[in-house]
Amino acid sequence: MEIWINPACSKCRGAVDLLDAEGADYTVRRYLEDVPSPEEIRAVLDRLGLEPWDITRTQEAAAKELGIKEWPREDGSRERWIAALAGHPKLIQRPIITADDGSAVVARTDEAVREALGR
Repeated sequence: MEIWINPACSKCRGAVDLLDAEGADYTVRRYLEDVPSPEEIRAVLDRLGLEPWDITRTQEAAAKELGIKEWPREDGSRERWIAALAGHPKLIQRPIITADDGSAVVARTDEAVREALGR
């Protein structure tokens, strides 16, 4: 199990605290320092069953600079969104937990963290 976090994020810290409290075996990826490649983002999206626009933080300054809210949300634009996430990792919603069963979850709630633990 791996969790992608931004240590400055309270939701990320809460997820890590819950994983620790549950005695989970996991690794931490500080994705702002260890930036995921486009390939890794594609793989996580597949595991999440989501599209890149579903995990994009559209209120971030970089999103506003890029005009992301106006980008089409369709297959033909998928790679553009993935490139934006790889180029501006602050845009990636967090925390993301990749479970040992090959699935993943955006773990912004205790329930989502527990769901990942149950996989």
